[in-house]
Amino acid sequence: MGSPGLINRSNGQHHLGVTEPISLGGPSEFDVIKTQELEKFLADAGLYESQEEAVAREEVLGRLDQIVKTWVKKVGRAKGFNEQLVQEANAKIFTFGSYRLGVHGPGADIDTLCVGPRHATREEDFFIELHQMLAEMPEVTELHPVPDAHVPVMKFKFSGVSIDLLYAKLSLWVIPEDLDISQDSILQNADEQTVRSLNGCRVTDQILRLVPNIQNFRTTLRCMRFWAKRRGVYSNVSGFLGGINWALLVARICQLYPNALPSMLVSRFFRVFTQWRWPNPVMLCPIEEGSLGLPIWDPRRNFRDRLHQMPIITPAYPCMNSSYNVSSSTLRVMTEEFQRGNEICEAMEINKADWNTLFEPYPFFDAYKNYLEIDITAENDDDLRKWKGWVESRLRQLTLKIEKYTFNMLQCHPHPGDFSDKSRPFHCCFFMGLQRKQGVPVNEGEQFDIRLTVEEFKQSVGAYTLWKPGMEIQVSHIKRRNIPNFVFPGGVRPSRPTKVSHLNGRLALKPKVSNVVQAHKSCVAAGSDKDADVADEARKREPIGINVDSSFTSEKSILAIASGSVGADGSERYGPPISPSGATSSCSKEAEGSIKNIDGSDETRKRKWVEDNPESNPVNEKCCAAAACGEGDRSCNPIPIRSSGIAISCSKEAEEIAIEKLTSTQTIDHTAFPEELDELEEYGSAYQVRDSGGDSNGGSTASSTANAVEGKVVGLQASHFQNGAGLEELEPPELPVPLPNGPPASVSQRKPLIRLSLTSMAKTTGTST
Repeated sequence: MGSPGLINRSNGQHHLGVTEPISLGGPSEFDVIKTQELEKFLADAGLYESQEEAVAREEVLGRLDQIVKTWVKKVGRAKGFNEQLVQEANAKIFTFGSYRLGVHGPGADIDTLCVGPRHATREEDFFIELHQMLAEMPEVTELHPVPDAHVPVMKFKFSGVSIDLLYAKLSLWVIPEDLDISQDSILQNADEQTVRSLNGCRVTDQILRLVPNIQNFRTTLRCMRFWAKRRGVYSNVSGFLGGINWALLVARICQLYPNALPSMLVSRFFRVFTQWRWPNPVMLCPIEEGSLGLPIWDPRRNFRDRLHQMPIITPAYPCMNSSYNVSSSTLRVMTEEFQRGNEICEAMEINKADWNTLFEPYPFFDAYKNYLEIDITAENDDDLRKWKGWVESRLRQLTLKIEKYTFNMLQCHPHPGDFSDKSRPFHCCFFMGLQRKQGVPVNEGEQFDIRLTVEEFKQSVGAYTLWKPGMEIQVSHIKRRNIPNFVFPGGVRPSRPTKVSHLNGRLALKPKVSNVVQAHKSCVAAGSDKDADVADEARKREPIGINVDSSFTSEKSILAIASGSVGADGSERYGPPISPSGATSSCSKEAEGSIKNIDGSDETRKRKWVEDNPESNPVNEKCCAAAACGEGDRSCNPIPIRSSGIAISCSKEAEEIAIEKLTSTQTIDHTAFPEELDELEEYGSAYQVRDSGGDSNGGSTASSTANAVEGKVVGLQASHFQNGAGLEELEPPELPVPLPNGPPASVSQRKPLIRLSLTSMAKTTGTST
């Protein structure tokens, strides 16, 4: 049986992935230079660990392997096994994640898996006996078991090295030292937690098998991980993408461009995923049914799978969607970031930008006018660490609830990190940027009320089984000008620029390109100080009303090379759309036509450039057409971009057609908001305290909980801000969305928590949902 990702071509050659590569072209001199610059940039950024740290990690892993071998023998004796069976008993440590992929950096944790025999249980032996052994070791600190997690894990530091330890109990009595966990038979009779725990190692190993060049993959992945962290889109728990997700996306680009160097792979990453038609899935190999009957990702059969926004499918059986945490709001943020990255990479091709521009940190606290601040406190460091981990794991639910109950009209942008006020002991906080959905008509005075949504979120967080007195949470609305200083580097608030270029409301590259078409210049700033809330400073920390600026709109600022065009919606167009059937009869013709305007319409300069550069002759239409159609000789090299700014459009046009064809498959039917999502399930009847009576317009009334937080509300309209005279108490809220039916509950509303001045979709469209 061959590799699951290896597909035969008609000419006898092979390729990795579910489709043929877009280009088999090798690197140009320009690619070599840019790759050297990229590698130096990554090294200067401190992304590579020292030799001493690498040795220390290996020693820790060796010591940990000895510990689990001792542990499993101790378990055997405690269960009355004879000495021969005790001596044969074995357990083995495997690694996965960034360490196994070879892209970890200094101080990164090591994802590890302990594989044990059938008589060593997870609940008792792993989380009790092994936990006790580790707790007694002086080199082990910050030991924190999480047995109730989706993938049960034990977190700790061993000699200063962070370890995440999972456990997989196999059906074997003896674990061989040469165990191969890549075989599907290893999953026979395994419980769900074991299957999920083994999946990390199996997926990591499969990724390394399915990329054409491991070193280029590692450099590109290290780059994309760093970029994602700088741009605030690296966090699975926050609804963005985690390490395995980025690895799968980069691996797919490596399959599509098997001979490209990292600099070109980074550029093509943004080009492909800017055009990708989500929720079409990204897959490294075909999904296999398997023989064990385990559930796999299949939107044809599983309704929940159809709800996934950004499917990125794991390549090992059972194939799953690794990015189920992505919401519509976080997908919007990542899509805009892909667009920004694509624009900068295109500018780099004509020497109008550099790697520093691509990796500029995302100015989260300057991008929005309104934020939610989630403050949590505890009695001591240990309680705070546990409480923070729990709250962070539930923040995604707040985003989903707000999206659902506002019909996606209120968009949330969670910050993937947390912040601490050093003046307050045992405290940390999270932030979410808020903005109204762009491009929708606004009616002044209409409101969304999310007080009950926030209160419901607090109730679900309060269901924490390890809750202790002192574990508190508060959700507040703050304006941009009132962001606390401790969130900024050094505790100093940076001065805001007078004008800011935006890409859909996000900071974008200001083009300095003389020979490219700049489609639109953004003229809308993130907001001026005159629009900030002028409420009394003493009230700025209270839970107050939210008025998300309804006039916050911006045009796309797009860099278009001379060969491209700009559509009516401000987006770049690279040739005619491909029909859903994928017909490519006009491919060759389009490839021929794509070379007409190498630098504007100067035909003489074009011919002169071709004569001066015969080795990079762009007039090889057949080669470009074949690359787009997936036929014929596809070994044409990329055309180097000279500093003079001459943009050779042949290869790019052919690539655009190929990418369009790649992503033009049937889009999965997607239901935005079913009546009840499994992701929004409550945690018991004690927390289901809502009562609603919906009408045809989607309106309903609902009760709050007995412990509703007191707070003042600033009555704010969509077009202006009121001063202190606008302070008032609001009536029990009206939500523009029906809530789950249930028995009437007593109303114990005292004062509202949060109110939102926005336009509801139901009222805007005049239809019910």
